Amino acid sequence: MAKSVSITLSLNILLASFFTLFPFSSRAQDETLSGPLYSDFRLTLDSGRRQEVLGPLFYSQQSDSQRQWDLAPLFCYTRTPEVDWTETDFLYPLFTSRRFGSEYRAQFFQLLSFSGGKTQPGPDVDLFTIFPLYFQSRSTDPDLNYTALAPFYGHLRNRLFRDDTKFVLFPIYSETRKKDVVTDNYLYPFFHRRHGDHLAGWQFWPVLGAEHKTPTFLTNSFDEVQTVGGYDRFFAAWPFFLKDHSGLGTTNPASRLVLVPFYSRLRSPLRDESSYGWPFGYWRIDDREKKYREQDFLWPLFVRARGEKTETRVFPFYSHAAGSGLESDFYLWPLYKFNRLQSGSLERERTRILFFLYSDIRETIDTSGETMRRVDFWPFFTWRRDMDQKERLQVMALLEPFFPNNRSLTRDYSQLWSFWRAEKNGRTGAASQSLLWNLYRRESGPQSKKLSLLFGLFQYQSNSTGASWRVCYVPIGKKPARATCPVSASPPATTKSSN
Repeated sequence: MAKSVSITLSLNILLASFFTLFPFSSRAQDETLSGPLYSDFRLTLDSGRRQEVLGPLFYSQQSDSQRQWDLAPLFCYTRTPEVDWTETDFLYPLFTSRRFGSEYRAQFFQLLSFSGGKTQPGPDVDLFTIFPLYFQSRSTDPDLNYTALAPFYGHLRNRLFRDDTKFVLFPIYSETRKKDVVTDNYLYPFFHRRHGDHLAGWQFWPVLGAEHKTPTFLTNSFDEVQTVGGYDRFFAAWPFFLKDHSGLGTTNPASRLVLVPFYSRLRSPLRDESSYGWPFGYWRIDDREKKYREQDFLWPLFVRARGEKTETRVFPFYSHAAGSGLESDFYLWPLYKFNRLQSGSLERERTRILFFLYSDIRETIDTSGETMRRVDFWPFFTWRRDMDQKERLQVMALLEPFFPNNRSLTRDYSQLWSFWRAEKNGRTGAASQSLLWNLYRRESGPQSKKLSLLFGLFQYQSNSTGASWRVCYVPIGKKPARATCPVSASPPATTKSSN
């Protein structure tokens, strides 16, 4: 594993050195716009520069906080020195590598992975996995070492949603622990025995099973004693007959009986449920805690709820639900769907048509008035304006609507099919547009404008000093800036005529 980590880090250093030696950049004051062959220009949404070579195949970008090189779609390297964060992708998502300080993680298609480092005061831990066959941990603390070779023999810690796991010739025998509860499995999942934390139980699935837990007490961070409810559970011919009593020792004990498919009921001080023809027949709910009543028929087709939660659903034709800051509507599902969330000062709305065909997301912070909006129309475009008033439009978006927050997808693939890009910085006034990977490119700012067409054969730029043109890289004209009259602090004096 240490050898694999060393190889990955050495490769990152080699690639970083290569791009440092050959940065494809020009002087900070200059720009080179030669269409898809080579372009070097200032960033619009951040302060920094970007170089693009051979259209969408290669770009190098550097801003105040980040450096990035990409050879699409083979490789992408991103470095953020301020927080010591490095990302490397090879044919994403086939291989990825991430490092933050001393922490690291690398994976090959989620089957081969290694990770480790120190996340808090304590010993270093290095993990190596060939999923689902081999699991290994090595640490300076011997108690954190383990090795597992499935299905023959193994011991794991804090893996597979369990604090501790031991197995021999799985599924013949395995032992798992979660907190203080230990489960011994024999011929998993058919027979197990469970004990710990005032709990005892057994099952011979799916024939019979029973489990009992006595109420216990714990002291929270405010030195208050709280009751942890106990329970009694029993099943026969699972899932046809289930019976349990939960919340024992608390102020809200509950009793549930399930006889599939004929009848199901729940009784507690805060909530009552009754169903006939479970789970698709008639269902009645009286929730006294959340203050609403609900009736369902052929759930989830027909639903009616009234109270602090309201819902009317006739699936798939119409639905409206609201309560606790949430609102949801649909018409001819999945043709049209709307969701709204109000949480504190944040309000979020999303409108969708046919799942991901069209999506419109709006987020607003009431206290500051800041807004974010994103619109996707698959596969034609994606547009976003963040709360810093930075806008970006991309024409052709084959995967972005399905993975809207995936940075690797945007870095490694978006430039391959986004033949039109438009960006605007609402705070600085800078804007840019690019067609066919800079075959046509236009940049503008509060006092300047620049245009390039056909590999830079036609160029125009203007600023406070004037405007100029170039054809086939030959200057053909220059126009000085129009002179402006100074503004006087007071109106000119007038001469009073005499009669």
